[in-house]
This record gives sequence, structure tokens and C-alpha cells, in this order.
Amino acid sequence: MFVHLSKARLVAGGLLAAAALGLTGCGPGMLIGAGATAGVAVAQERSVGAAVDDAAIGLKINEALLSDSESLFRHVDVEVLEGRVLLTGSVTKADDRVKTARITWKVDGVKEVLNELQVTSRGNIVDYLKDAKITTQLRYLLLRDRDISDINFTVETVNGTVYLLGLAQSQAELDKLTNHARNINGVIKVISHVRLKSDPRRK
Repeated sequence: MFVHLSKARLVAGGLLAAAALGLTGCGPGMLIGAGATAGVAVAQERSVGAAVDDAAIGLKINEALLSDSESLFRHVDVEVLEGRVLLTGSVTKADDRVKTARITWKVDGVKEVLNELQVTSRGNIVDYLKDAKITTQLRYLLLRDRDISDINFTVETVNGTVYLLGLAQSQAELDKLTNHARNINGVIKVISHVRLKSDPRRK
């Protein structure tokens, strides 16, 4: 779950999709994610210190986006894991995609920018609800799968493309995660930025 800073449109969409699936009793943490608090971090593969740092980085990025453009702030979602920043969402101009990455790199503590912003004019309430439904379905599958520690992963869906970020304990866990995502109806593509817990690049 990590640092989930999705905007209100996706929060609302997630709740609506959950209601449609009959999953509202599963709790808001599974449906729309939770902020990276120290309590949550204890159960994650990353350290508490890293979780706190990531939360601060995410907030600074969002503050910088809002300062530059309210539109960017509303349309860009930010996930942070050990200094790696995943940018998802959609913008209408290629220049905005480049600008968002530039703003992100200026924030102290950013080690890598994974710019997955889509440049498209597509994006109405129907699209948002479809994406929210996919995200909710995947979250539900991860929660139920005892071979997957769902708290270690974030899920974002934009126009049918699922983006994954997190730390997998093994290749087997990572394979199950991606297979769950690929098998959901409506998913066009799965892009994974998940690293293994043993990945030497984490040091």
C-alpha cells in the first residue's frame, strides 16, 4: 500500500466500484489504500524510517505539483517506495508529462522517477469507474491470497493499464501478483515496477 496519494476522484470511484462489487465491508484500507504510517510500515518489507521518508517525499511532490498547477495536482497520482517515485494518471499534453517529471526530480530524496503518465484526452467518469473496479478487484484477490503479502504492493489503474509498485518476497509471489492482474476482465496491460526483497539495488 505504501504512500497512496490518489486524488478525490479515484477515492470516490473506488468506493462506488466497491459498492457495485459488494465489498464495502472489506474496509477502506483495501479499497483505496492507506497512508504510509509507522504502524503499517512495521508489517511491510521496508523499514519504518524508509516509510516515513517516502511519506514526506510524496507530500512534497504533491505540494510542488499543486503550487505549479492545480490541474497537474488533480490528474497525477504519486506513489513512493524507498525513494522510487511512480507517477500515474493522464495529462493532455506531452509537455505536462515532462514537466511533472522535472518537478518530481527537484524534491530531495527522490532516487528514481518512474514516469507512467499517459498523454491522452481520454478520461470520463465511466473510464474512472472501470479503472476503480479493476483496482478493487485486484486488491480483493491479493487480500484473499495467502501466498501474497498484499500490504507490500500498491495498485493503480489508468485506462485499463494496471501499474504495480512494491517489494516481493520471492519470484513466486511476484508471478502470482502479475497473473492475478492479467486475469481481471478489462485489463489491457500490466506494467510492474515491483522489486524483489533481495534486489541488490535496494542497498
